[in-house]
Amino acid sequence: MKVLKKLFFFLFIIIVLLVVGYFIAGSYFKPKYNGELKLSGLQDKVIVFYDDNGVPHINAQNQKDAYKVFGYVHAQDRLWQMELMRRIAAGRLSEVFGKDLVRTDKFFGSLGIEEAAENTIKNLDANSKAYQLATAYLEGINEFIKEGTTPLEFHLVGIEKEAYTLKDMYNVFGYMAFSFAAAHKTDPLLNEIKEKLGNDYLAELGIPTEKGQLIKNARKPAIQSQMTAEINAIYEKLPVSSFIGSNSWVLGPKKTANGKVIFANDPHINFSQPSVWYQSHIKTPDFELYGFNLALTPFPLLGHNKDYAYGLTMLENDDVDFYIEQDHPENSEQYNTADGFKNYKTYSKTIKVKKSTDVTYQVRVSQHGPIMNDIIEQVKDKRPIAMKWIYTHLPNQLLDVCYEMSHATNLSEFKKGVSKIHAPGLNVMYGDAKDNIAWFGAAKLYQYRDSLNTKVYLDGTSGKDEILNYLNFGENPQATNPDWGYVYSANNQPDTVAGKLYPGYYLPEDRAKRIVSLIENKDKFTKYDVSIMMNNVNSVVVKEVINSAFQSISDSELTTEEKEAATILKSWDGNYDKESLAATVYTRFIYQFLQNTFEDEIGEKAFIQLLDGAPLQKKLIAVQMHKNNSLWWDNVNTKEVKEDKKVILTNAFKTSVAFLKKQLGNDINSWKWKRVLSVEHEHPIGKAGGVLRKFFNVGPFETNGGNEVINNHIFKLDSTGIYKVVAGPSTRRVIDFSDVENSISILPTGQSGNRFSPYYKDQAQKYLEGNYIPMLLNQQEIEKSKNKLEFLPN
Repeated sequence: MKVLKKLFFFLFIIIVLLVVGYFIAGSYFKPKYNGELKLSGLQDKVIVFYDDNGVPHINAQNQKDAYKVFGYVHAQDRLWQMELMRRIAAGRLSEVFGKDLVRTDKFFGSLGIEEAAENTIKNLDANSKAYQLATAYLEGINEFIKEGTTPLEFHLVGIEKEAYTLKDMYNVFGYMAFSFAAAHKTDPLLNEIKEKLGNDYLAELGIPTEKGQLIKNARKPAIQSQMTAEINAIYEKLPVSSFIGSNSWVLGPKKTANGKVIFANDPHINFSQPSVWYQSHIKTPDFELYGFNLALTPFPLLGHNKDYAYGLTMLENDDVDFYIEQDHPENSEQYNTADGFKNYKTYSKTIKVKKSTDVTYQVRVSQHGPIMNDIIEQVKDKRPIAMKWIYTHLPNQLLDVCYEMSHATNLSEFKKGVSKIHAPGLNVMYGDAKDNIAWFGAAKLYQYRDSLNTKVYLDGTSGKDEILNYLNFGENPQATNPDWGYVYSANNQPDTVAGKLYPGYYLPEDRAKRIVSLIENKDKFTKYDVSIMMNNVNSVVVKEVINSAFQSISDSELTTEEKEAATILKSWDGNYDKESLAATVYTRFIYQFLQNTFEDEIGEKAFIQLLDGAPLQKKLIAVQMHKNNSLWWDNVNTKEVKEDKKVILTNAFKTSVAFLKKQLGNDINSWKWKRVLSVEHEHPIGKAGGVLRKFFNVGPFETNGGNEVINNHIFKLDSTGIYKVVAGPSTRRVIDFSDVENSISILPTGQSGNRFSPYYKDQAQKYLEGNYIPMLLNQQEIEKSKNKLEFLPN
């Protein structure tokens, strides 16, 4: 008994010490939200009011002071995130996480982002307002690095803080631009399908080709798709978010109850902790904006004030192309072009690796771009494959773009800023207090010769596959104040460009179709209506897919349990809510349908890559399901039998039900969507698991939503039957110009990336429940804040 008492006493002491230690650490690491700080270089006092959700409302007498303070407060909440973001394009993650990130560093360090940044910075106008405010922002970050508390993560991984530069800022722009692109995840796989199966198989995927070439039904060599596989593996290692999709719609006065514009936007980005956006409100005598910033960027990509609002989705245009180069037969340092042989540009880079030896590698660059075989060692193609990316080939004006979008005083000025976007391609959405609404497909679009298929490798030697001309911005898809009273974007195929549908990696019609149906069926929208609409989890397309499928599946061939599952599917309303049975059955059925259709021709590894190439896979579902005749229906492994759609779908449905019985039990009424779908916001250190996971990660949670509904909760479709949400709305924003001071938003977790901040995950439950927080603009309300931090000139 005495031994037990002693044991309990020691356990009690340990618990007390841990609790006390936590509170001591918390008081040390927690960001400073109250009191006074001195900041060198300020002209006047700056007051920051922190609202109930940790959003800094910065009140300054001039913009330089405001942006310097913004840099400081942004850094004290998100310095760890800034550190990771700046390291990606520079190939410096291995310094933090060790040899597991060498492949990632080698890939990103070879894309030319750093080199393009250096060239851009050389030509910047140091007297421009954009440059001066960006520099003030960096000065504020660097002041926090010198004077502020080092975040816990720096101590855990053992790295020192370093000052930030404009080059770091442009590296973030570059990473953002590349994460928007899709070609590098798709084109190598499509090229393998073309070369090993033939053009007709490729054309059936909706990919146009110049000539038909039917390969008769026979056993084909397995498709390797090493480049697609390796790039997907590289992305899985990234410790920060990548961009995926997005929704936005802007309702003109005749569609709203109060006769004023309502603006809605929810960019879809990989979930992480901290979440990607940082909110702030800057106010000076000559400027005001409530914005959402990426780490290490001074000007927000999403923003609003009392005069206008703007946001974005991904355009999904094709701005990456691959070229097959041809080495000189006697000199590997040269390659063939239409103008004769040219020398590769070559340079070496060194990756510093934590607790290991440095890694040095060589990069060859042709006129088109870096040779991917050198970057991704697993690519066995003997032909040099170069990647041409418009971002690094054209002048970069993104700093001016972001400044001009955030500082516009009217629609014309805003459009002028948007017109300077070259890459990544963006749908830029706009609405204002003067009843204007607009959508701009913003990118430097270009044309090749007619009939050229840019979804597969191009010929780098002949000169025939080169860009013919770049289009003027006026030819880009766009709409201003259309007669129908609204604009929208859901990463869908835009209208024609120069008389043609512009090539890209557009997502299927599901979300766009749902948005349009809801808008068309109602007038007199309120802010509340729009906020509910943003959480909609219904798909009208899945019902069409199910109807098409069951035209080929006969009830007479199904068992009693299979008929019950079929009835659940056929009566489904298309809602991906947590209690849904049909969502579980449908998702497994779609996986099995895709596997039965494609895996026999392309092989297991390539099929996994097909599923990872999200835009292609998602578009294939409805397109392939509606086909009665297809080369892909026949299973090439069963030479004696020629399968048709009926056989493929019937087997897929039966296999799906059998799988779900084994996974979830015999009681079909227990196959609820919440049993297989979950979301967890992972911190880079929390990925290690155990105590660190519980301490840093947010979740896991049950959630509503699914792939390609408005409340888009994106998961990987794979063999496991467990769907972990990897991405979704990175914020939801609704701005109503009839009551702009009470506009609303939400983040997936919280405003701060500091684990000891009360704003680390305080929005997580509200987000899951479809609730919102206010975006305060009313000065009297703001000044009621309990937290007030004053910055004094030093």
